[in-house]
Amino acid sequence: MDLLFSLLFSFVFLLICVTQGIFIIYPLLFALAILIPLYLRRGFKIKSLLQMAFTSSKKSFSIIAILLLIGALIAIWMAAGTVPALVYYGVRLIHPQDFILWAFILTSCISILIGTSFGTVSTIGIALMLVARGSNINLHLVAGAIIAGAYLGDRCSPMSSSAHLVASVTATKIYTNLKNMVKTAYIPLIISLLFYWILSRLNPVQIVSHNFLLEINSIFEVSPTVLLPVLPILILALLRVEVKLTMLASILSAIAISIYIQGYSLIQILRFAIFGYYLPQTTPLHDIFMGGGMISMLKVSAIVIVSTALAGIFTGTKTLKIVEFYLKKAKTRSGLFLGTIVIGTASAAFGCTQTIAILLTEQLVQNKYEQENLDSYQLALDLENTAVVLSPLIPWNVASFVPTTLLMTDPGFIPYAPYLYLLPLISLIQFKLNEVKTLKAN
Repeated sequence: MDLLFSLLFSFVFLLICVTQGIFIIYPLLFALAILIPLYLRRGFKIKSLLQMAFTSSKKSFSIIAILLLIGALIAIWMAAGTVPALVYYGVRLIHPQDFILWAFILTSCISILIGTSFGTVSTIGIALMLVARGSNINLHLVAGAIIAGAYLGDRCSPMSSSAHLVASVTATKIYTNLKNMVKTAYIPLIISLLFYWILSRLNPVQIVSHNFLLEINSIFEVSPTVLLPVLPILILALLRVEVKLTMLASILSAIAISIYIQGYSLIQILRFAIFGYYLPQTTPLHDIFMGGGMISMLKVSAIVIVSTALAGIFTGTKTLKIVEFYLKKAKTRSGLFLGTIVIGTASAAFGCTQTIAILLTEQLVQNKYEQENLDSYQLALDLENTAVVLSPLIPWNVASFVPTTLLMTDPGFIPYAPYLYLLPLISLIQFKLNEVKTLKAN
């Protein structure tokens, strides 16, 4: 009973911190601080608990360098004008009658390129919402398209930190995972595109302001040349070149453009790479084109390390053994996947972050997957189709709370983000259909 109370208290405290904008590492450390004494009273040794935490957290060490490179890349892409140009050309492509459809397509494309849902929402997402606010359209429709598109790339981009985290904890290759994700995404994607096309036709945007585009043009040199850093990402990713080398090639080209086209000095660029990009506060776009930097990824890295440590302790101490009892009842592939959906949803709700949802779900279902002779790539794919895409559908999860805050909207967007819930639903249906076919064949 004391353990249950502590878990509930930790969850409530975590939820309060998320809603108040408090750095998530503090409630995670608080949870460790109140849980470890309970485990000690139950007979666990401190050395054993530390070993559980370290064994679990070391799975995440391999992605720290990648996270730092992602932070530097985003900041330097902004300095080079690459991100502003993507937003500029993207918004210009939009036709008022297909606004919602293009909102989904553009955010999907940019999130695949930069690999971050928050970065996508805070750039092209805010720009699209600014345009939408000039019309009488239901903003929940636009927000749903933006957030769904942002997590399309967050799920299956070679630049995505969550994709690298899944690959790391499951000991799989990132490009093989991406290939598998594409295979399971095309049906939800087609349905989503049709859904947004219908919504667009029923809800055309009547007013489109170009003031935002004029501001971009006045601050940055916008031309096709500043899009060159995108090419290494596209070409080298297709050639399956190691991700770190791919990002380094893109960063080097972006540095050259930042210096020779945007007029920044090398010292300024290095400062952006470390601390993040920013514009003068007097600039109207100050709150839009900002962020990135390796320092920001140090915070993400700390969250990943503490989260994996906490998940390791939960698993090693059998704190959530009721979950294992439930999974043992799963006798079919669809039953196991349904269990993964339930655990992924509960982990996303309890952990309040996408990271904890991934790590906790992986820890809890891994043994069952091994018992069913399902390889690590099946586990990685199921994590991507559950914990990763379900987290944005939990209103108090950081994956949902931050984008809705940036877009100045609320959980009303959820019904209009079908891609996020169609992925697990259609995967479950496909497993069921395969089982029926197998039964008929026998």
